[in-house]
Amino acid sequence: MTAGILSIPAVFMRGGTSKGLFFHARDLPENREARDAIFLRALGSPDSYGRQLDGMGGGLSSLSKAVIIGPPTREDADLDYIFAQVAVDRPMVDYGGTCGNLASAVAQFAVDEGLIAAAGEMAVVRIHAVNTGKIIRAHVPVRGGRAQVDGALVIPGISFGGAPIRLEFIDPDGSRTGRLLPGGGPAEFIDIPGIGAIRASLVDAANPCVFVRAADLGLTGAELPEELDADLAGRALLEAIRAAAGVRIGFGVTPEAVSEASQSSPKIALVAPPRSMRTLDGASLDAGSHDLCVRMISMGQAHRAVPLTGALCVAVAARIPGTVVYDMLADSARGQGDLRLGTASGVVSVAAEIVADAGGFRTNSAVAYRTARRLMEGNVLVPTTA
Repeated sequence: MTAGILSIPAVFMRGGTSKGLFFHARDLPENREARDAIFLRALGSPDSYGRQLDGMGGGLSSLSKAVIIGPPTREDADLDYIFAQVAVDRPMVDYGGTCGNLASAVAQFAVDEGLIAAAGEMAVVRIHAVNTGKIIRAHVPVRGGRAQVDGALVIPGISFGGAPIRLEFIDPDGSRTGRLLPGGGPAEFIDIPGIGAIRASLVDAANPCVFVRAADLGLTGAELPEELDADLAGRALLEAIRAAAGVRIGFGVTPEAVSEASQSSPKIALVAPPRSMRTLDGASLDAGSHDLCVRMISMGQAHRAVPLTGALCVAVAARIPGTVVYDMLADSARGQGDLRLGTASGVVSVAAEIVADAGGFRTNSAVAYRTARRLMEGNVLVPTTA
């Protein structure tokens, strides 16, 4: 091995519309600072050019991720899943939330690494998402004792089909705040210095999210990601809203503290009524193909599709009267059942089972289907010097 290079067993996987490096906990140092240094250098961060060419990252938040898999620390789980969001342009490893897309790859990883028994045609993997303390139940098709990869399910943002993995987020409410509506109600006004009051909904299911109406910010909700990313003033406003909401729900004493602590939680999303829109592959969606337009920001960048935990939070918010999400829905979508989200990569379908209780509303589960695939296995090589 070349001097000054650390060789660590790893698997490179796609899960949904994300990719990441997967590690067994036993192969990483327990010290967080040392572990984070490995993640940053392995993925090629920080990179002032924004491309992560000297690492495994892809220059986008959805392609700059790491996963740690360890023995379960809960009796109702088969394994522990720790998610690390690695910033592209700064030396930050963010543990503020979890990644639902990569949870599908976690399930495949568990089968293929022999972490669970995989007899029959379907394996059920009980994943403890350590970042949020919640359980994700994944149903993985199996063939010959290994996870089945080939299949006909094509998800928006992925050009190839794959075997469908059903993900059930059990009791997802209050993932970080302990409350479904951490602001106290379905909607409220947030004061932004120099701008004024912005109406928003603060919802915490699977991941905490801040929802605002695109029209309130002079947008349609159908903008492509590059349009949103090129609007520097718009990006600054969205971060100001996100950070102010973070103060409201207890993530920091000042907006600056919220921004410094985490760029991934809470997430912020623009919502709008369904409309005709262009997609990243050059196609178009008509207004009848979806129930709601959604544009979500992840680590300061417009997501090319939608973070899965963010999509599930949308599904929950859509079932609560009075939220800005509920208000923007097509009339035909106001009820239980699948919700079709119009994203820049196409239509993403999600579902949430909501029940009324003495305190208002409670989510039994939120469900989505993803595909996943192991892309490379072996060792990742990490320079030990800057």
